Amino acid sequence: MTSARITQVEVKDIRFPTSLEAHGSDAMHTDPDYSCAYVIIRTDAGDGLEGHGPTFTIGRGTEIVTTAVKALVPFVQGQQLSDIYGDFGGFYRKITSESQLRWIGPEKGVIQLASCAVLNALWDLWGKREGKPVWKLLSDMEPEQLVSCIDFRYISDVLTKEEAIEMLKKNAATKKEREDYLVKNGYPAYTTSTAWLGYSDDQLRQRCKTALKEGWTRFKMKVGSDLKDDIRRAALLREEIGYDNILMMDANQKWDVQETIDWMKQLAKFKPLWIEEPTSPDDVLGHATISKAMQPLGIGVATGEQCQNRVMFKQFLQAGALQYCQIDSCRVGSVNENVAILLMANKFGVPVCPHAGGVLLCELVHHMSMFDYIAVSATTENRVIEYVEHLREHFKCPVKMQNCHYLPPQYPGYSTQLTEESLRDYEYPKGKVWQDLIQQGKFKPV
Repeated sequence: MTSARITQVEVKDIRFPTSLEAHGSDAMHTDPDYSCAYVIIRTDAGDGLEGHGPTFTIGRGTEIVTTAVKALVPFVQGQQLSDIYGDFGGFYRKITSESQLRWIGPEKGVIQLASCAVLNALWDLWGKREGKPVWKLLSDMEPEQLVSCIDFRYISDVLTKEEAIEMLKKNAATKKEREDYLVKNGYPAYTTSTAWLGYSDDQLRQRCKTALKEGWTRFKMKVGSDLKDDIRRAALLREEIGYDNILMMDANQKWDVQETIDWMKQLAKFKPLWIEEPTSPDDVLGHATISKAMQPLGIGVATGEQCQNRVMFKQFLQAGALQYCQIDSCRVGSVNENVAILLMANKFGVPVCPHAGGVLLCELVHHMSMFDYIAVSATTENRVIEYVEHLREHFKCPVKMQNCHYLPPQYPGYSTQLTEESLRDYEYPKGKVWQDLIQQGKFKPV
């Protein structure tokens, strides 16, 4: 791989008007416009390769994240790629612990979202330069090299470098078998696209019927705004999918701790596998209390999509506060931090079921699950990736599904790239789509 220096870091505010059709609507986020702060990294290599990296947002506030990315540019532009990839853990610490910018984090909130976008772009570029999809890039690494990408500060009391290396060595001899299995069979998924909170009953029924015809057996519904309505909608959903199929529920942080327990006792008769994000994503002990109360009901607790960093995940795992660990590729510090979380979850024996959907989240996170199966957990038991069908037409390398399973991507990079047309037409607020919507009075620029 030839040496190269980063010559440009560009960031765009990309938004899709999904609120017009209630796609993505839940109890807390009633009108999301799926969006992303989108980073493009260019070098002087002369090979035409670029690194593309999103971090997911839902409309307003994306401009704040793009501003934070611009604050990171001086610490990225001009860097040699060999220096970054030769000590990726060190580079991760450099941009997440910059002596002044860390004050508005540290490693959480807007500055972490911005760091994630930059890091996602760097992983995309690394995969492209190596001619490998990121899941393959990770799986092929020697344990020592992979572990060098992790910043172990604040988690070494739970996971040391030496433990991580041994964990990766444990299943190394059989990696090829699992890789071949994935190529043939894919990784199991569940659908959330049938039961957004803003959908009408007719929409819900029709989407369930369509999903069943497509072969889906795992469904998730949004809950949390009105108990009577949740009971009615859950009954409707079970009427459509039956009790042989799996149902999950997601409150998107709507409730207090005791409110969660009381609410879920009323919904337990619908046999949900888990209740997702029942309360504040920062409340570790609250989740632990809920987990204990849900155990006699046979309901697990799933959370993590807005868990801000590896330290929070460490505490959730230590406290027994989740039974399903939901990593997100655009919330924590990209692959570097997610690898650490996968390793910790494996140590605690907690299955990882990533959050996905949004803009490119399915595309990114299935790389992590492929890697987890091949090199870390070596199993898909009790593991499943969320799937949301929206916006696929805007992605240059959309996920490929087979029998409701994710197939491992074969093209180099991190599957992060939007099409040129979408980058042009959906840039906010100057893109053609947004200009048209503003002129029609459907949106007001904020």
